[in-house]
Order: sequence, then C-alpha cells, then structure tokens
Amino acid sequence: MSRLYSYRFFVFSSIRNEFKSKFSRSKLGALWMIINPIVQSVVYATVLSSIIASKLPGIESKYAYALYLLAGMLAWALFHEVVMSCVNVFVDKADLMKKVAFPRVCLPVIAAGMALVNNFFLLLAILLVFMLLGHTFSAAALLLPAIIGINFVFALSLGTILGILNVVVRDVAQAVQVVLQALFWLTPIVYTPNILPERVKDVLLMSPVYKLVSAYHATLVYGELPDPAYLSQVAALALALAVFAVVLFRRASSDMSDAL
Repeated sequence: MSRLYSYRFFVFSSIRNEFKSKFSRSKLGALWMIINPIVQSVVYATVLSSIIASKLPGIESKYAYALYLLAGMLAWALFHEVVMSCVNVFVDKADLMKKVAFPRVCLPVIAAGMALVNNFFLLLAILLVFMLLGHTFSAAALLLPAIIGINFVFALSLGTILGILNVVVRDVAQAVQVVLQALFWLTPIVYTPNILPERVKDVLLMSPVYKLVSAYHATLVYGELPDPAYLSQVAALALALAVFAVVLFRRASSDMSDAL
C-alpha cells in the first residue's frame, strides 16, 4: 500500500489520460458513460412500471418506480464496472507489465478509478433526473458518499482477487460475466423485495450487493437512513477482501508476468 501511495500521481494521471483517450474522437464524449444505463432504465421503467409501481410503499410520486430503478442502477453500475474492469486488467495490460517498471497493484486501482469517474457522471445525471421529476432529498442522502465508498472498495477488492485468478485460469472472466448477469436479477433493482416470498428474501439478503442496493434505495428514494447492520456487514467484508487481495497479490505478483 505504501508503494501505491508513492505512485498516487501516476495513478491519477493514468486515470485522466485514460479518460481523455477514451473520448478523444467522440463528439458526445462523457455522455456515452451515462447513455447506456439511462436508456436501460427507461426501457425497464416503461415495461415494468405499470406492474410494480403500485407496490412501492412509502413513495407517493407517480414516478416512484423510475426513481427506484435509477437508484438501483446507480449502485449496480459501479459494482459491475469495477469488478469487470479489474477482472480483465492484468490480461489486457500484459504488454505494459512486461515493458514498464511500476507497482502492478496500480493497474486495478486505475481501472477502478476510471469506473468511479464514470459513475460520478452517472450520479450527476440521475440526481438531475430526480430533481426534474420533483423528487426531494432528505438529510439521509448525505450518507451516499460513504455508501459509494463501501461499494467501490468491495468491488475493487473482489475484482482484484478475480483478476489475479484470471491470469492463471482465463475462464474466470467468462464465468464472472455469467455470475454477474444472474446476480443482477437476484438483486432488487428492477423489482422490489416486497414482491418476493419471505424464504427467497431471506436467501437474497445474504448477498452484499443486495445490501448495498438497499442502502442506495433508502438514502436516495425513501429518504431514510440505511440499515446500519447491512452497511457494517458489507464494510467489514470489503475490508477483509481488501486485506486478502493485498496478500494474494504479493504472493502472486512475481509469477504473473510469466503466466501472461
């Protein structure tokens, strides 16, 4: 971690350069980062709002389902993009790892940092949509940065572990993509938990992503404080995964270049 701190300016400049190069020839630029999740949310809202809108307790707005969906998509977009970026980062940057001397741990941090920038623009767009729809925020929304931070650390730690494994077994990236597709539908993003049987809900509550999405919904949509037990559990898991990722990386880093 000390080496990562020493190379912090390298990390920041790399994120900035990646951002610039990604949209250097695009007329819409950073707008592309928010178009896909916004369009996806509009499609889901159009198709499902008439079915689920009447089952959103505590929200009086006629746009209740759209608000609920956007908040969930915001949480999912960060988690999904960070994990998938980190899973592939060592394989994608194999040539760079062999030619340039720098702490390899910077690579997943840079990839995750780029995803965080993307999510920041999506957050701004979603907050604007909320305001245009007449939704007001409570003081609970001030906790959103902390929730985003927990989501980021959890996804970065998990993605780094999977990225290391992907160097050895290339099927890991494909398997992760399939698992994430299933996890999306097992998380209350396009539906609400109250439509589920209690047995199913109890099982899904074991998922840390479920708890993160619930925290986004509580602060942004319902204007309530998120469940402290949920957040503390995910924060503890994120910290444990971060420690494990560092230990695993130190043990595997010397062999990664040969494996690549």
